[in-house]
Amino acid sequence: MIPLLSILNPIIGKVLDFIPNPVEREKAKLEFELKVQENETEILKLFMQSDTVQAEINKAEATNNNIFVSGWRPFIGWVCGSAFAWAFFLEPIVLFGFSAAGHPLTGLPKFDLITMSSVLLGMLGLGGMRTFEKFKGVASK
Repeated sequence: MIPLLSILNPIIGKVLDFIPNPVEREKAKLEFELKVQENETEILKLFMQSDTVQAEINKAEATNNNIFVSGWRPFIGWVCGSAFAWAFFLEPIVLFGFSAAGHPLTGLPKFDLITMSSVLLGMLGLGGMRTFEKFKGVASK
């Protein structure tokens, strides 16, 4: 179930509990569940269409000879990778080395790793949609 719909399901259930006639209440609950299933299927179709279109765009970009078209992903990947290497590996070693030598460094640049992480994870396709697809049993190509 889509996370938003799973959040709404208990709320709608409470609202439907106000229907006094048990037969009508059950009928309304079944109609709601049917609508949710229809919408989930439609949303999955839209995500799959979007993925297919994006894959075609990626192919066209990758085959382009212009570095400003085909090189932006590698550039962003290298920038993010370099920043992560600095923040998690090089900076601690440099700071330790200078401190051990008696020359502590201050004022080194700090990167906004939270914002950068969202960019990098999006580029790597590690967002929530793949998790959602796995949960729904959608096979990857």
